[in-house]
Amino acid sequence: MRHRKKTGKLQRNASQRKALLSGLACALIRERKIRTTLARAKALRPVAEKLVTFGKRGDVHARRQAVAFLRQKEAVKKLFEEIAPACADRQGGYCRIVKLGPRFSDSAPMALIEWVDLAVEAGAEEEEEAEEVAEATADS
Repeated sequence: MRHRKKTGKLQRNASQRKALLSGLACALIRERKIRTTLARAKALRPVAEKLVTFGKRGDVHARRQAVAFLRQKEAVKKLFEEIAPACADRQGGYCRIVKLGPRFSDSAPMALIEWVDLAVEAGAEEEEEAEEVAEATADS
């Protein structure tokens, strides 16, 4: 029986599943939003939110727990210095999952997972970069 077992196995054993979620979490921290399958996004959300909670605590033990899971010091640094302060006033629900529709090759349901508080900032940065590119092409 599967009582009280929320997350799926993602067709992997425990060590492979932990490595997959660690890699996805690092990618989410580094890129701020990632495109993956819906099942992976749903499995990643509670992991990412626990990591943000570690970042909001900010003590040495929380940092060591984050390093133990992520295994990338640069990702932990970005989590504690950029993502956690942006989510400081929020009580939970740091991630958003947007369904994208089926993947072309195998019709797997795809989703976009992103940080709720950083989506507005990232959008502004992308607009600025687009304006700079447009100015550079207009000058030449």
